[in-house]
Amino acid sequence: MSGSRKEFDVKQILRIRWRWFGHPTSPPPHSQALGDLFSGRGVECTSDSAGTPVHRGANNASTGTSRSSCSSNNRKFLQSASHAESLSASISACTRSFSQQDCRSVSALPLVPTSHPLEVLELTNEGVAPSQPKYSEGPEAEELRQEGNNDSSSYRSSNSSQTVSSCHTMEPCAPEELFQAMGHAEHTFRRMESYLRHKQLCDVVLLAGERRIPAHRLVLSSVSDYFAAMFTRDVREAKQGEVKMEGVDPDALWALVQYAYTGRLELREDTIESLLSASCLLQLPAVVQACCCFLTKQLHPSNCLGIRSFADAQGCQDLHRVAHGYTMEHFLEVIRHQEFLLLPPGEIQKLLSSDDMNVPDEETVLAALLAWVQHDSTTRQQHLPQLLAHIRLPLLPPQFLADMESNPLLRESMECQRLVMEAMKYHLLPERRPLLQSPRTRPRKATVGALFAVGGMDATKGATSIEQYCLRRDCWTQVAVMSGRRLQFGVAVLEDRLFVVGGRDGLKTLNTVECYNPRSRSWSVMPSMSTHRHGLGVAVLEGPMYAVGGHDGWSYLSTVERWDSQARQWSFVASMATPRSTVGVAVLSGKLYAVGGRDGSSCLRSVECFDPHTNKWSGCGQMAKRRGGVGVATWNGFLYAIGGHDAPASNLASRLSDCVERYDPKTDTWTAVAPMSISRDAVGVCLLGDRLYAVGGYDGQVYLNTVEAYDPQTNEWTQVAPLCLGRAGACVVAVKL
Repeated sequence: MSGSRKEFDVKQILRIRWRWFGHPTSPPPHSQALGDLFSGRGVECTSDSAGTPVHRGANNASTGTSRSSCSSNNRKFLQSASHAESLSASISACTRSFSQQDCRSVSALPLVPTSHPLEVLELTNEGVAPSQPKYSEGPEAEELRQEGNNDSSSYRSSNSSQTVSSCHTMEPCAPEELFQAMGHAEHTFRRMESYLRHKQLCDVVLLAGERRIPAHRLVLSSVSDYFAAMFTRDVREAKQGEVKMEGVDPDALWALVQYAYTGRLELREDTIESLLSASCLLQLPAVVQACCCFLTKQLHPSNCLGIRSFADAQGCQDLHRVAHGYTMEHFLEVIRHQEFLLLPPGEIQKLLSSDDMNVPDEETVLAALLAWVQHDSTTRQQHLPQLLAHIRLPLLPPQFLADMESNPLLRESMECQRLVMEAMKYHLLPERRPLLQSPRTRPRKATVGALFAVGGMDATKGATSIEQYCLRRDCWTQVAVMSGRRLQFGVAVLEDRLFVVGGRDGLKTLNTVECYNPRSRSWSVMPSMSTHRHGLGVAVLEGPMYAVGGHDGWSYLSTVERWDSQARQWSFVASMATPRSTVGVAVLSGKLYAVGGRDGSSCLRSVECFDPHTNKWSGCGQMAKRRGGVGVATWNGFLYAIGGHDAPASNLASRLSDCVERYDPKTDTWTAVAPMSISRDAVGVCLLGDRLYAVGGYDGQVYLNTVEAYDPQTNEWTQVAPLCLGRAGACVVAVKL
């Protein structure tokens, strides 16, 4: 900035100040000296020891002092000039920082009249000048001007204007003020990226294959924990100018180095695996997550096995979990593609041992294994016995097992023949099944069907919805709604359809029957029973369906009706010895069991069983506890009685039970097993796969939505997904879809 321009600006300020204090428009006396004052050569007014004002010039400051009297006008003018100098200095200081000391000098200035407005200029250390952003010169100077010109220049002008304006209006400055530059990090990294492109200030070279990649240690360390550990610790690479990167794709490394400067990365199907591998090595979690999300979107039955194996090798657990879940969900489609046939034996074993594959039956899994072996039978047949052990052979139909003996792949292996014979024994000796339990007798989750919870009592005094439980996904979903409200009804599965029998609608007891088809999700009306019944038990025994006991609205019932699906009509069979309502009914070893219930005076511990061949009921061993509203189910030759209450009919304070008893028909005795986690009355119980499920119920205060599963092999209860709606007295049945 030229000296003439600086002096002109100072004089302009002095003229404004002079007019402001009411002095003549002619230049004040000693104007040149005052001009020198503002340029560092001015005079100074002081007092001697006697108090007399003394005028000192710059020329005689070192040689002595010459005295002259200063008039009050001169003193006033010099004070205003000093203020003008303070104004210029303070404004310049405010553009640099807002310190408390600078702002005090600004706040002390008098208000400038609006009739003489000042021109707002960019203030610099040299003086007053128009706003001109400054850039350091270099090869990238022009580029940086283009990138930062708008932001930097606009910021300076607005800040300078705001500072001068605040000084004009006498607004006091805060003692401290925080300045935050917008886009500072972005502009900084842009400059560093420019240095990278022009290979300036680079202090390390990464060697990947034949490629040399220059970079800055500071930038790499700030983004990657791998490089931070390399360059900040006392290791050999920290002092080397060149670092060799073993096992890293050069193109992927260069892309990740650019990402460190820009935060941008192009993801493509042909490079995504090398990027993910390199980002795992360099410990770039954001890039790893982005690559995993990209691969998740690319999942297809033709590539999910490869993505699953790659994720496992890279330690990407979330991607491996998603890819594995996708493989299990689409297993029927996966086994048709080349990837499945090319899997190594270890991967095939992992798939076959999973309970989660979505298959309709075990025959499908066996067929997939044999197709894999036949793809390269010369080298793979030796692995067949080990892999066949993961097929649930005992769960295959007997005729399918008989046909397997003639298969040439199995006939030559003694171990394969042993496994087939084990499965045959499971079918030929059903009474020994409790002793033949193994991982091969545990059904896969998709092959056991679905659990349906129908109706029940809820907070609205009667649920009409039907919920379906998927064991493989461990979740309940609402699938249908009944035509009207029913309470204390019975449900049985006949020909893969749900028959809803009897109950009460809140006003009267019903004898009507409805049928729900889970596949078509449609309802149909069936012929009604002869007797109106609520609190009844329903079960299917060797084809026909039985409606047992209940209450007709006036009395407790001992009568039993049987539904003949061929004749499409109901008929009576032999009655029970004891009337029973809220009775538990189940089928075991070709007989129909009626367990507990209420007879009008008390809850019952007695048990009866019906033989359809003799059309007679006979008494069985009694339970240890009285139970009304009991849930019953059978598994592997045992009958289980779960929950309920034991209060007499006239007692409103029911004592609820968490007790579980098991009945062995061979010894005609009941044995207590592990209790449920909470007491449940009117609990729905059903066998799904190899576990018993206790669904909903009433705990004395609320209708429950909690569900527990009992594993008879371990004698343990575990919590599973809860119902969507809390309900008691819901009918729970399993349907193989």
